[in-house]
Formats: sequence, C-alpha cells, structure tokens
Amino acid sequence: VYTILLRMKLSINKLISLFRQNPSLAKNVRELIYKYSDRLRSKGYRKIKIMNFCGTHEWTTVHYGIRHLLPEEVDLVAGPGCPVCITPSKYIEEAIKLSFEGVRIYVFGDAYKLPSVEKVYGASSLSDAKALGGDVVIVYSFLDAIKDFKEEGVREAIFLGIGFETTAPSYALPIYNEMVPEGLHILSILRLTPPAAEYALKSVHEKGLESVNGIVAPGHVSTVIGAKPWDIISKRFGIPSVVSGFEPIDLLISIALLLKMIYNGEAYTEIEYKRVVNYNGNTQAQRLIREVFEVGEAAWRGIGYIPDSGLELKPEYSRYNAVEKYDIRLPSKDEWRVDLHPACKCAEIVLGLKKPVECPLYLKVCTPEKPIGPCMVSIEGTCSVWARFGEGDIARDIAKEIEMGD
Repeated sequence: VYTILLRMKLSINKLISLFRQNPSLAKNVRELIYKYSDRLRSKGYRKIKIMNFCGTHEWTTVHYGIRHLLPEEVDLVAGPGCPVCITPSKYIEEAIKLSFEGVRIYVFGDAYKLPSVEKVYGASSLSDAKALGGDVVIVYSFLDAIKDFKEEGVREAIFLGIGFETTAPSYALPIYNEMVPEGLHILSILRLTPPAAEYALKSVHEKGLESVNGIVAPGHVSTVIGAKPWDIISKRFGIPSVVSGFEPIDLLISIALLLKMIYNGEAYTEIEYKRVVNYNGNTQAQRLIREVFEVGEAAWRGIGYIPDSGLELKPEYSRYNAVEKYDIRLPSKDEWRVDLHPACKCAEIVLGLKKPVECPLYLKVCTPEKPIGPCMVSIEGTCSVWARFGEGDIARDIAKEIEMGD
C-alpha cells in the first residue's frame, strides 16, 4: 500500500478523500497495523508507545478517530508540538505591558488568548489587553505586520515571533533583505523541535514510565530541517522514527511503518512524507536561518530551559531585537519558575507524560472559551484538540466506516 501511494503521487485532496471514500484502503493499512502489533505481542511487548511531535498530527489523530482504529496495546501520545503552548508567560506579560505604553503588538490569532500567569494592568492575555485599550493587532504573518506598520503609520511596534523551524525562514527573509521598517521589532520566541524531542524522550525515561518505542516526526518542520535530525535521534535512542504527512492515510501508514521497524529492531528514520520532505531538508532556508539567528539555551513554558533549543537574533541584527530596544528582562535559568497555574498539567501533557483528561482543570474550569492552561488555546494544543474533537461524532463515525469497509 505504501509503495502504491508513493508511485501514484496522489494529491492532498485525493489523500483526504481516500480515508472517507475508499475505506477499504484504510482498512488494509489498519490490518497491517494489527498484524505487526500481534507479532510484537508475541515477542513480549505489552505496550507500544508512539509519540508524535506535531500538534497537527494530534489534530489528525483526534479529528479522524485514529486512536479508535489502533490495537489496545498501541499507545499514541502527543509530544511538544505546539509553539503557542510552550511560549513562556513572561513574553506575554511583557507584550501586554508594552501594548498599554504606546507600542503596537502584532500577534498570531492562535496566541491571542494565551494566558499569562501574572495580570498586567488588569489583563491576563493580549485579548484582555485589546479589550482594555491596549494596542494589539492580529496578523497572519510577519509580512502582514510589516504591511500594517507601513500603511497605518505606526511609530513603534513588536511582532511576537512565535514558532518552530517552519516559520523561522519567514522571519529571517525580511530581516536579511532589510525589508523591516525602522520602529518595528521582533521578539523572538522561536524554538527548535529536535532538542525538545530529546528532552521529552529523556523525561519519559527519568520518570520511570513506559519507554517510547517510536516517533512520528513532524512533517512541516521537516520540510525545513529534513529527516536528518530525526535520524540522529533515532540512532541515539535506539528507536525508529517516521516523518509523516498529515492526512489520516499518512498517519496510518506511518504507524504501520513504525510497528514494522520496531518488530525488525530497526533504529533509523523513514520518510513517509516524501512528496514534501527529503533527508537534508531545505538547505537554502537553513542557511538563511543561520545567517540571521543564533542557537542558544531557551525557556519552554512549564518546563524550563532546554539547551540549544532557541533562536535569537545575531548581534548584527540587534536593531530589530525587541529585547534590547525595550530592555525586556527575561528570567535567567537560575531565576526561572514554573509559569503555569498550580493545578495545570500542560507541562506533563507537552512532554507526553500525561493526557488532557488527567488534568484536574480539563473541561471543568479550563475550556477553549476560557483557557487557563496554554495547551487549551491553540488549535495545535493537545487539550484544545481533545476538547474540540475528542468526543465528536466524526471520530466515531469514521472509525465505524473503516472497520466496516469492504
């Protein structure tokens, strides 16, 4: 099935329709999953933990009822794949403060309601700040922020540069080409996924929990960094990984591939998402990122500092750096404190140590409409995905279709 899909070079729309309109294909892949699961059980495996490192994979998993289709012993858990979820509270607090002090704040829509730990001028999110008179504007990209800044005659502004490697080139290009007007600065909250993946894998081991047996690596991120970093992690931890696309058929095939690799004792990276990803990635985008940013230790919300996991502007581009312009003081590694509500379990959820239903706040006082934890804000946040689609009819309906397909 895997080979046929690659050879046919199916369009994304076709891949979507295959899951719903050709359930027999999905059923065949599901049978492969069960076949290898049975073989692994015969080898003594009682639990097979597979961790995904992309919020969109978790969305696909929940929205299309993928967990309903898997054997009981295959445990698919979410990892640190949501950039909004791991944005430290301090960045939001500083942005709220400056929005009331004559500085326009440009923010993505999925971070608009991201809650801070401390209230600033009565606001605990940029949404609150906007309602109370703060200058906050939602944009779709850095280029949109540049356009608005010029057209509206704004004097001072900050763009909240949230994201992983996928969005980093879109920030680096305007900076490198000197397209950013004077007065517009960037607050870099860019984070790197492979270091976080390693941190998550080590955390599972250190907590004495079931070891992760395989990785579903992020497709979007890998279009930039390629499969190589995941291959390094696979070999380092002795577990296989598959760079997967985002349609349900992609994910089912990736899980089948992982189970086969686990059964064969293989520890390397396979690329399922070959229509977009190659081993070395987009080398031009990588050079652009290296030209503008430098790698350093960075804070992740609820987790703390992870070595070599952040991107900061190089000194030669300091004129665009909001931290230097506005003397923003971020906590050092020694000063850092957990920046979550005391009962919030987002840190454990991000690391794949807990599931949303294990958080005492989940859907009781923390909801997508009134989020308390950062995992309930973005559509890529695990809690948000579970809350919106975890009990949805679509998951049960599709699972039923696949199980009963001819």
